[in-house]
Amino acid sequence: MSQIRHSHGNQTQQNIKKTSPKSRLLAGLIIVVCLAVLVVHWPALSAQAMFLDDEQYFSENLLVQNPSWASAKRFLTEVLEPSTVGGYYQPLTMISLMVDHATGGRVNNLQPFHRTNLGLHIANTALVIVLLYILFGHIWIVAGVGLLFGLHPLTVEPITWVGERKTLLAAFFSLWCLVLYARYARKSDWKLYTGCMVIYVFALLSKPTSTPLPALMLLMDYWPLRRLRLQAVVEKLPLFVLGGISAIITYVSQSRTGAVVLPGQYNILRIPLTFCHNLIFYPYKIIWPTGLSPFYIYPDPFELSEPMVLAGVIGTCILIVLLLISLRWMRSALTGWAFFVIAILPTMQIIGFSDVIASDKFAYLPSVGLLMILASFLIWFCVGRRPQMRRIIALIVILLLAGGQAVATRQYLSYWQDTISLYEYVLKLTPNVVQVHNNLGNALQSQGRVDEAISHYEHALRIKPDHARAHNNLGNALVSRGRLTEAVNHYRQALQINPDYAKAHNNLANVLSSQGEFDEGISHFRRAVQIKPDYAEAYCNMGKAFQSQGRFEEAIDCYNQALQTTPDDPDVHDSLGQIFEAQGSLAVALNHYRHALRSRPDWPELLIRTARIIATAPQPEILDVKQAVRLTQQAAQLTGYKNPAVLDKLAAAYATAGQFDQAIATAKIAIRLAGEINAEDLANQIRKHLKIYEQTRPQQ
Repeated sequence: MSQIRHSHGNQTQQNIKKTSPKSRLLAGLIIVVCLAVLVVHWPALSAQAMFLDDEQYFSENLLVQNPSWASAKRFLTEVLEPSTVGGYYQPLTMISLMVDHATGGRVNNLQPFHRTNLGLHIANTALVIVLLYILFGHIWIVAGVGLLFGLHPLTVEPITWVGERKTLLAAFFSLWCLVLYARYARKSDWKLYTGCMVIYVFALLSKPTSTPLPALMLLMDYWPLRRLRLQAVVEKLPLFVLGGISAIITYVSQSRTGAVVLPGQYNILRIPLTFCHNLIFYPYKIIWPTGLSPFYIYPDPFELSEPMVLAGVIGTCILIVLLLISLRWMRSALTGWAFFVIAILPTMQIIGFSDVIASDKFAYLPSVGLLMILASFLIWFCVGRRPQMRRIIALIVILLLAGGQAVATRQYLSYWQDTISLYEYVLKLTPNVVQVHNNLGNALQSQGRVDEAISHYEHALRIKPDHARAHNNLGNALVSRGRLTEAVNHYRQALQINPDYAKAHNNLANVLSSQGEFDEGISHFRRAVQIKPDYAEAYCNMGKAFQSQGRFEEAIDCYNQALQTTPDDPDVHDSLGQIFEAQGSLAVALNHYRHALRSRPDWPELLIRTARIIATAPQPEILDVKQAVRLTQQAAQLTGYKNPAVLDKLAAAYATAGQFDQAIATAKIAIRLAGEINAEDLANQIRKHLKIYEQTRPQQ
C-alpha cells in the first residue's frame, strides 16, 4: 500500500505539470457533471415551499425587502446583535438574499432565490471535483465522485430551503479556500495563501460553521498532502485567530438574538449520546437516503433504551475500532472521518441552538471528508491487476449509484413544490412537532383554510401549552372568524409566556383598538415598537388608532416612523394622504396618494381618493378633471363595473367633467346594482345624485 501511495503522489505532481490536455479533459468532465446536476435538480427552480425560519430570512425581513446600500451596511455593521434575523452574524448571506429580492424574488416567486441556490450548488460540485483532482489526480474517478456529491438527495434541502442560502454560500467559499490551500501546499506561493485567508473570512461571514477550516487544512496536511510539520501548524495560526474571533462573535450574537443552551444546562450524557447518534445517523442517510426530512427530532426517550440511540453508541464503538485498525495500512479512512467529524462539529449541539438533533444541510460540506475516502478507495481499486477492467467496474458502479440518487432526488424534490405538501410530508414522519403544526397552520391560514389552521394551532398547544407563537397565531385565526374574546385571551397568554413578543403586542392592540379600548391598545402598540424599534406595521397600526380618535399629529408622527423603515408602504402613504386631505393640505395629500399608487396601482379606493382631489381642487396646478375621469374609470374597471359605490364615483367624475350623458347612464347602472344587493341606502343616495345630473345637464 505504501508503494501505491508513493507512486500515486508522483503521478499527481506529473499531472499538475502537464496541464494542457489534462485540464481540457477535466473541464469537459466538470461541464458534463454540472449539466447532469442541473437537469436532475431542475424542479427546484419551480419549488414554492417555505419552511420554518424563511420568514425572518426574507418574507418578513425588512432589510431584505428594501434592497439598498443602507440595508447592506446594517447587515455588515450589526455584528453582535443582528436586528432582523435571530441568531448569528451572517451578513454575506443576508446581502445575497437582498440581491435576489431586488431581481424579483418574492413569497409568490421563489425562483430567483432557487436559481442562485442551484447555481451555488453546481459551482460547489465543480469545486469538489477540482479539490479532489488537486489532491488525488485521476480525472475520471474524481469526476465520478463529484457527480455523486452533486446528485445526492441530501443536497435537496439546502437548494430548496431559501433560508439555507448560508449553507451553500459558506460551502462555496470554504471549498475555494481548500482549493487555494491545496494549491499553496503544492506550489508554496504566498499569494495563494493570502487568497485563502481572504476567502476564509468570506466563508465566516456567510455562516460561522466554516470556523473549523484551519483544522481541516491540518488534516489535509497529514493526508493526502503529507506535509504535517511544525511550519504547517505555525502558518495556520492567523487562520485560527480569525476562526476564534468568529466563534466569539457567533456565541455573543446567537445568545443575544437566538437560543443558546450551554452544556451544563442539560443531562451530562446528552453530548456523547448526540455524537454517537449522529456519527451513525449521517452515514446511514448518505448511504441509504430514504425518509429524508428537513426536521429530525431527538429520539424520545433520548437514552440507551431507545433503539436508534443504542445503535449509535454500538456503531460508534465499532467504527472507532475499525478506524484505528485501518491505520496499520492507510491514513485515508481515519483522516476522512476526522475531516467529517471536525467539519460537522459546530452543529453537533455541544452548545444547543436548535430543536433538531441532525439536519441534511449540516452534512453538506462535511461530506467532502467521506468523498475523500471514496476517491482514495476507488483509486486504490483501479490500480490493481487488470486496471482497465477495474476502471470499467468502478465507472458502472458510479453510474448506477448516480442513477439511483437522481431518482431519489427527484422524489424528494416533489415534496418541496408547495409549503403545505412539505409540512404534511414532515408530519407523516414526525407527527408531534410543535413548530411544524404551527407553521402548517400559518400556511393553511394564508390560503383561507382557517378552520384547518385552527386545528393545527390547537394541536401544537396540546403538545406544548406554553408555545407563545402558536397562541399568537391561533389568536390571528380566531380574529378572522370574529371570535375576538377568545383571540384576546390567546394573545394575553402569548404575552404571559413571552412578555417581549412584539407581534403579540401589536395583534392584541389591534383587537383592543377595534373594540374602542384605545388607551390599552395604544399602550401595547408602544410596547411593541419599544421591543422592536423598526416595527413599521406596529407604527402604522398605532397611527390608525390615533387617526380614528382624531389625534392627527400623533398619527402623523407614527406614520413617519413607519416610513423610516418602509418608505414605500402604500398603506402608510394612503393614511397620511387622508389626514392631510382632511386638514385641507391637498397638495401634500395628493403627493402621498400618488406615492401609494406607485406601489399599489390596482387599489380602487386609492384611485378614487386621488381622483377626488384632482377633480375638485381649487388650486389650478392640481386640478385635472380629465385625469380624474381616467383614474375613476380604472377603479371601475378593477371592480369589473359591478361595484355600485365605485360606479357612483365614476358618475360624479363624468358630471364634474361635463359629461352628463355618461354620468346619468352610469348612475342608472349603479342604482340597479345597488338594488340587486339590497343596498337601499346607497341606491337612494345615487338617485339623489342622478336627479342633480339630470337637472344640471344642458337642455338639447
